[in-house]
Amino acid sequence: MLGFGGATGDTAVSQIISLVFTLLIVAIFVRAILSWFNMDPRSPLVQALNSITEPILDPIRRIMPRLGMIDLSPMIAIIVLEVVQRVLVDRFG
Repeated sequence: MLGFGGATGDTAVSQIISLVFTLLIVAIFVRAILSWFNMDPRSPLVQALNSITEPILDPIRRIMPRLGMIDLSPMIAIIVLEVVQRVLVDRFG
């Protein structure tokens, strides 16, 4: 077993779902933390994180604009990803 996703009886599909969603959540979290620093937008790390997370964050930003200097889209995205992950793991687990 891969070691994430909970019980040892999890199927391979539910483990893969858990892995993918966990990686997406970590990518969003890292991108949010890096946004506090003056990172070069041409940096390969920044470009990779943007290409992975922007398809998730952009639709949320269109619905929910910033609150001044605060962008809540990463927090909303993480919550939505957690809910979708649990639903899919329950369905395929």
